[in-house]
Amino acid sequence: MKNYLVLDFQISPVEPGRDILLALLDNLGYDSFEESPKGLKAYILEEDFDAEELEALPLFSGDEFEISYSSEKLETINWNEEWERNYEPVSLEQRLLIRAPFHSISGSYDHEIVIEPKMSFGTGHHHTTRLMAKAMFDLDFKGKKVLDMGTGTGILAILAQQLGATEIDAIDNFEWAVENTAENAERNNADKVKAEWGDAGLLTGRAYDMILANINRNVLLEDMKAYVDTLASGGSILFSGFFAHDFELIDEEARKQGLEFRHRIEEERWQCVHYQKP
Repeated sequence: MKNYLVLDFQISPVEPGRDILLALLDNLGYDSFEESPKGLKAYILEEDFDAEELEALPLFSGDEFEISYSSEKLETINWNEEWERNYEPVSLEQRLLIRAPFHSISGSYDHEIVIEPKMSFGTGHHHTTRLMAKAMFDLDFKGKKVLDMGTGTGILAILAQQLGATEIDAIDNFEWAVENTAENAERNNADKVKAEWGDAGLLTGRAYDMILANINRNVLLEDMKAYVDTLASGGSILFSGFFAHDFELIDEEARKQGLEFRHRIEEERWQCVHYQKP
């Protein structure tokens, strides 16, 4: 097996620095990422690592962020073991189990989604996924056209089909996520899910009955108008990926865009909020 390097980045402020850094590293060919309290860990083949290319990134020369990193050589790396160590099942009472193929099953669930994660997620992933799923169970997806923005591994898109949606666009701006969503959709027989690479710019001229956006505060604020423009009258939109102290910012922008507040739920300081378009 080839040798890998793991680079441990510390960046301040962490948000949105972490997301910007991840996007830049993804374009440089880094294989996998793991959130850390102060930044991000990134994995790359030792033979592909270029320190000059890395440090030429604008994050290192600008004054908006403070960034530093250390590197460690890994003699070998088994990605299945990495995923198994870092990815834990997500459950929602007896209604839903989200697991990887290597997890054993205990108990019975109304819905089950099996995914092969292609990167390691921080703790927030599990909380916001569970919050979004919980909110989805309270909505009627039958016969609906759905947008899953920032789909990641495609979990919410797959669940939308299981709940009755007949057409789901799953969009992400990371190519690995689009590939992973397509693979996971096939694994779960979710033939109504269409994985697409891109951002909110793809939404012009489209229309959806429901929108799922589990991303982060800054992207939600920046792209909210684009989401609302595509949402049908009477349609619902779920936002998550932000902390409780950011709710006022999200709510202010949502009301500015004409959305009506319906409900919000919280877990470990993470929140999910439901709005409806009049």
